[in-house]
Amino acid sequence: MKYNRIFLSTLLVIILLTGIASAAKPVVTADRTYFDINTGLYVLNGNVYIEVSNRVITAGQAKVNPASLEVWASGGISVKQRDIYFTGDSVHVYGTKDQARIDGGVNLSRNGLSISADGVDFNWRTRVAVFGGNVRVTEAGTNWSADSVRYNVDSNCFL
Repeated sequence: MKYNRIFLSTLLVIILLTGIASAAKPVVTADRTYFDINTGLYVLNGNVYIEVSNRVITAGQAKVNPASLEVWASGGISVKQRDIYFTGDSVHVYGTKDQARIDGGVNLSRNGLSISADGVDFNWRTRVAVFGGNVRVTEAGTNWSADSVRYNVDSNCFL
């Protein structure tokens, strides 16, 4: 009886840990993939799709470092999380820092708001996007421009 309880308790812990580990497991697909043993990076080409938790990155090509959770992607990228949708030419995601740098014709679109710029730094922890270079904002039918704009995606306001 004592051994049955220990066995069942151990089995329950293993099942719970397996469920937790699989929940955090990223989904990565591409037309062509290989692991470069010299750099330690996964190289992805063609219709790249990377999903981690509720964040999705699409691109023409990408390199992924599984140790640092960094992603370098280019070729018409998009970065999406719930109603936040960024597009641009390239992205560098610093996975362990929850930060991303998107460059080249960046656009953010979400309910009634559109922001375009040369680049943006986005922090998933603070939920602040810092747009720089030729920033153009369209909000509720009003257009304006600036050199730099800080925008909090949670409070939907400019800082």
